[in-house]
Amino acid sequence: MSLSYKSRRRLSLFLLLVWLPVFIVGAVTLMTTLDRQPIWLELLIYVFLGVAWAWPFKYVFRGV
Repeated sequence: MSLSYKSRRRLSLFLLLVWLPVFIVGAVTLMTTLDRQPIWLELLIYVFLGVAWAWPFKYVFRGV
């Protein structure tokens, strides 16, 4: 199923304004529930989570 440009634009706006803040709150909550990790591991986890939120939506953001 191919989305029109207008639909992709609206969906990408929704993802950036709603999904991304929810994901950030969830990621920070997850990191605070874990014990304090070494700084390199914590950085690696944050980098992974920073990229992981967009992987499922890469086709929505393509061409917008």
